[in-house]
Amino acid sequence: MKSSRRIRRMSRNRRAIPKLNLTSLMDVFTILVFFLLVNSATTEVLQQPKQITLPDSIVEAKPRETVVIFVGTEDVLVQGVPVARIADIAATNSERIEPISVRLAELAGNVIGLSTKAVAESQEVTVLADKTVPFNVIKKIMATCTGEGYTRVSLAVMQKATQTTS
Repeated sequence: MKSSRRIRRMSRNRRAIPKLNLTSLMDVFTILVFFLLVNSATTEVLQQPKQITLPDSIVEAKPRETVVIFVGTEDVLVQGVPVARIADIAATNSERIEPISVRLAELAGNVIGLSTKAVAESQEVTVLADKTVPFNVIKKIMATCTGEGYTRVSLAVMQKATQTTS
């Protein structure tokens, strides 16, 4: 069967395969990769429980990844596990709080992965204490931490704006 000139011309034009320009697509992905690398910096934000009100302070150094002790108005939590009550700590005459000591020793023994190994080797503790908790309770908690080998104890505070002198 004989084809017309029009059909031949149309079939000739359909054979041209359009080429894909990948340069702009690679530019977009490169920018996206750099954006994600820059914005995924190592910032750590400690989650403040709703039952704790932290005191305000001006801080210059960012917090590091450490063992976290929450001291609420009623309970003490070590890495999210309740270990003692504030009333029991205040009532004791001992400077060492046994449940906290046991939990810290347990955390030092349970090292899985690189991040928990770094936390365990740093021997640092961050205490998030409600500002209404008596200082003698916080002092006993800090003494227990140093007794377990956690020599660097940090107190978490709310960061407020730095004051400018004019």
